[in-house]
Amino acid sequence: MRRAALLLLVGVAGCAAPRAVEVPPPVSFVPPPPVRSQVAAPPPAAVPQEADFLLVDKSDRTLVLYNHGRAFRTYTRLQLGGDPVGAKRFEGDSRTPEGRYTIDYRNPRSAYHLSLHISYPSPADSEIAAAYRRRPGGEIFIHGQPNSLATGREPGDWTDGCIALSNGEIEELWRLVPDGTPIEIRP
Repeated sequence: MRRAALLLLVGVAGCAAPRAVEVPPPVSFVPPPPVRSQVAAPPPAAVPQEADFLLVDKSDRTLVLYNHGRAFRTYTRLQLGGDPVGAKRFEGDSRTPEGRYTIDYRNPRSAYHLSLHISYPSPADSEIAAAYRRRPGGEIFIHGQPNSLATGREPGDWTDGCIALSNGEIEELWRLVPDGTPIEIRP
C-alpha cells in the first residue's frame, strides 16, 4: 500500500510540478482606426470664377460681385465722379449714374488701367438730359487708375462719373466679369 500511495503522490506531484510557461514577445500597441461618420462633411464651397451680377453702393463705396444670388467678392474704397452725391443727369455734371445697366464691352487700351463699359445712358437717362436741354453724356466705365500714374491711387473722387478701383482690383474684375453682366448702381 505504501507503494501505491507513493505512486499516487508522485502522480499528483507530477501534475503540480512547475512547467516552463511560454511568454509571448512584447507587441507594440497599435490603436484601432478611427470610426468614420457615415455622413460625409460637405466639401468647401468653391469660389465662383465668374460674376453674374454687380452691385455698386455709392454711399458705402462698395462694389459686390454675385454668382447665383450669393456675394463672393467685395471691393471697397471706390472712387467716383467729382460730385458723387446724386444721379448723373447730363454730360459734364461729374456724377456717377444710378440705376440698372449692363457691362456691355471692355477696353484694354483705355487711358486708365483697363476699363469695363457701363451701358449708360438708358432711354430714361436720355429723357432726363433732354428735359435740361443737355446731352446725357456717356463713356461711363469701371476702370483702374490713370496710365500716367506710376504707382498708387489718385486722391479723392476724381473721375468724370466713372467708378475707379486700384489697378490690381480692376485686373481681377476684368477676369471675373464677362460682357453682358447686369450692374445696379445705388445711391
